[in-house]
Amino acid sequence: MRRRVLLAALAAIPLIGARRDREVRVRIVTERGTIVLALYPDRAPLTVANFLAYADKGLMAGGSFYRTVSPKNDNNPATISVIQGGLGDAGQRLPPIPLEPTHRTGIRHTDGVISMARGAPGSTTSEFFICLGDNPSLDHGGARNKDGGGFAAFGKVVEGMDVVRAIHAAPTVARADDPYMKGQMIEKPVKILQLSRN
Repeated sequence: MRRRVLLAALAAIPLIGARRDREVRVRIVTERGTIVLALYPDRAPLTVANFLAYADKGLMAGGSFYRTVSPKNDNNPATISVIQGGLGDAGQRLPPIPLEPTHRTGIRHTDGVISMARGAPGSTTSEFFICLGDNPSLDHGGARNKDGGGFAAFGKVVEGMDVVRAIHAAPTVARADDPYMKGQMIEKPVKILQLSRN
């Protein structure tokens, strides 16, 4: 009996050193509404610092959400559901940062997760995307990229998934400068009015 009481008491005490992620909150104010993100600097320090630099320097104002991808318009057999935003062809980019893959950070590409777009590993600058639903092909070892490195997830939407879904449903145009993005470019890109700490 005494042993059971002791075990119950121990179970009620929080574990020393139990992981509790530190969060930094930021907001993306768009023409369609506001999206609030929780970023995880303890898990993805380089990626979070990069995104916060764009926020703190006011560099993302004038950018937009310009791409929406779903299984119905994806041109890659490893289909995904995301919206992509950033500076596109306009604005000042900061130097590229190394890739922080999901098998190191533990942040998977699940519903509402924000991650950085890239070409080759180490080419990440200003472009990012937000997941709708689970997208395991974007994780390390996934089939989305030929190199298998996946993408750098670094936070999650905590308010404004209705805005994300509205942007995801936006009409697209058939043409695209890059054939890989054909049918995915938003007809009227949704402007980013402000990216700032919350």
